[in-house]
Amino acid sequence: MTCIADFFTYETTKSVVVKSWTIGVINRAVQLLIITYFIGWVFIHEKAYQIRDTAIESSVVTKVKGLGKYSNRVMDVADYVTPPQGSSVFVILTKLIMTENQVQGFCPETEAKYSCKNDSQCKGRSPNTGNGYLTGHCSPTFRTCEIQGWCPTEIDTVKVPIMYEAENFTIFIKNSIRFPLFNFEKGNLFSNLTSDHLKKCLYDPATSPYCPIFRVGDVVRLAGQNFTKLADQGGVIGIKIGWGCDLDRSWDYCVPEYTFTRLDSISEKNNVSPGYNFRYAKYYKHDNGSEYRTLLKAFGIRIDVLVYGNAGKFNIIPTLINCVAAFTSVGVGTVLCDIILLNFLKGADQYKAKKFEEVSEVNLPSARSASTEMFKSTQTLAGGRTDEKQSTDSGAFSIGH
Repeated sequence: MTCIADFFTYETTKSVVVKSWTIGVINRAVQLLIITYFIGWVFIHEKAYQIRDTAIESSVVTKVKGLGKYSNRVMDVADYVTPPQGSSVFVILTKLIMTENQVQGFCPETEAKYSCKNDSQCKGRSPNTGNGYLTGHCSPTFRTCEIQGWCPTEIDTVKVPIMYEAENFTIFIKNSIRFPLFNFEKGNLFSNLTSDHLKKCLYDPATSPYCPIFRVGDVVRLAGQNFTKLADQGGVIGIKIGWGCDLDRSWDYCVPEYTFTRLDSISEKNNVSPGYNFRYAKYYKHDNGSEYRTLLKAFGIRIDVLVYGNAGKFNIIPTLINCVAAFTSVGVGTVLCDIILLNFLKGADQYKAKKFEEVSEVNLPSARSASTEMFKSTQTLAGGRTDEKQSTDSGAFSIGH
């Protein structure tokens, strides 16, 4: 029966006014901190009153300009930029190792691990060498195993110069973005940008932060890299375009922010395969119809244009949610003060006795006895024997010092 009686109970809030400077200062300080946090960080900095669209749609078109000299040849964009479509990922070639006049046939392998003295040392090995297929014969002239493939084979350990003119090449980036939730569109070519200004401007984070033309040397420097080392070994540089748009403000305030970084920094520290390089070939035909090619091992600076961003606009739903969260969080101060009040302050037992009280239905005093007790309490208070007072609010008690 006791369990049943305990189950059918009701708890109601009892207000106890504690007149203590210590707990009062703590309570107001915690409330002030919570309110400051919500106003300063949540609403002003994070703009929690807005609904946000992070599904940015973007298109990027690029164009590289500049002339360079390499191996007594003048190289233009068609020679040193690949692929030529002007996409968001492209490579500017800075160094080439060329193996010319390769034809299909039989020739000695140039890798040192395929050295031999007789045919038996070339048999029973993996048939694929990377340059061709082993024939099982040892070349008596070069003392290396013979292969079938494109001959002569490539020697990629030779030292070749880099194209220093690439440092002054320019990259033009045209970027268009759209936030589908708000049907908002914009591009990095502003309406006040004229053709004359576009021909003269170069991006500078301080003096010209919105110019869409970037000097390759500046991009490498802003990414924290050395151009000579990067051009020699190759590498991947990221040009990041960030769009953070507050659509509650004017359309003109939605502007891009450009940042630069080395994307393959792990490769830079790798001693086995540092940097970035790839191979491609140019094919030709003799007058008799036989085919030959020039194999090129290319080192270069790969540019990745990365676009990200979000847009926000006022909406009543997130505003109400965060307002309710703010008002609710103010109550955290009460919880903290209760912990301090009931456990750490002097007179904690007295506070507990006033805060928690059990009232049984059978022990409730009659109206007459309640009046008598009230009269006695008033007399006691008048006599100065206790500092307990009933507040003007129903059920609220004030505890003083």
